[in-house]
Amino acid sequence: MMQKQLLLLCAAAFLGGTVGGVLSTQLLSPMSVDAQKTNGVHAEEFLLLDAKGKARAGLGLDANGEVGLVLRSKDGSRTLTLSPDDPSVIKLVERGGRILWGAP
Repeated sequence: MMQKQLLLLCAAAFLGGTVGGVLSTQLLSPMSVDAQKTNGVHAEEFLLLDAKGKARAGLGLDANGEVGLVLRSKDGSRTLTLSPDDPSVIKLVERGGRILWGAP
C-alpha cells in the first residue's frame, strides 16, 4: 500500500506542476507588444550623443510641430540647423546667436 500511495503522490505532483506551469505562463507573463511597422520606427525626436552624453545632433519636432535637423560642433560654439518650416531654411549660428550664414 505504501508504494501505491507514493506512486499516486508522484503522479499528482507531476500533473499539478505541469498544469500550474502552463497556467502561470498564460496568465502571469507580460503581454507582448506588436511592432509598429517592420520597415520603420516612429518617434518625435532622435538624438545623437557623444561619449559624454552631450547631444551633438538631433532630428525632431519642436513645440509648434515644425520639423528640424540640428548639428552642433564638438565644442558647442556653432550650430547648423535645417528646417523647411523656418524662413531661413539652413542656418549656421554661433553660440551668442549671431547668424554666420543662412540660405532661404
